[in-house]
Amino acid sequence: MISFGDSANFLRLFGLLGNGALTTLRIFYLTLLFSLPLGLIIALGRMSHLKWISSPLKFFILIMRGTPLILQLIFFYFAPFYMLPEGLRFSLPRFTAAIIAFSLNYAAYFAEIYRGGIESIPRGQYEAAAVLGFTKGQTFFRIILPQVIKRILPPISNEVITLVKDTALVQVLGISELFRVAKNESSRIFSTTPLFVAGLFYLIMNWVVTKVFEKSEKKLSYYQ
Repeated sequence: MISFGDSANFLRLFGLLGNGALTTLRIFYLTLLFSLPLGLIIALGRMSHLKWISSPLKFFILIMRGTPLILQLIFFYFAPFYMLPEGLRFSLPRFTAAIIAFSLNYAAYFAEIYRGGIESIPRGQYEAAAVLGFTKGQTFFRIILPQVIKRILPPISNEVITLVKDTALVQVLGISELFRVAKNESSRIFSTTPLFVAGLFYLIMNWVVTKVFEKSEKKLSYYQ
């Protein structure tokens, strides 16, 4: 068991958890990098009047939001090998499968947040922009989108905070992220100290996320 006076063991523990935290941060960063823009694309397609575009996207959102993320992780890792015909089978790297599952899952949630924000903008703003000679693209990116971002920041921040904690689910694929490292170390030394330290890491990460969103909301406060 680790004692608080044993600095060598604590340094080793922090080193192990630090490496696990780096993996957690990679998953977090790459998921946001792919899911935020993909969510906007899905939202716009979901709002399309063309049924052959909107209907499959509605079904995609239903599947991704209606099934557990842990099940999706298992599916994307094992499906290419076990569900494809024999000549087409392949295996995805564990980390790649995790990023695909996380990105698609969070893109579905972000899509519905984007859609709610876009649909909350009064139609009169579109009409006013048209009178002023703005194209549809200019109207969306210069007038509508900044207001949408302001309105959706709180629900987006909730999802991002959840993402920090959800990264622990990748342990099901054997990826050594923060929680898996802490759990293994806790079992090795018969102490809950690594789990408490891991909890502190998660708390710090979510504190940083909260502060970033608070500052972002203040910067966009002129959109009322």
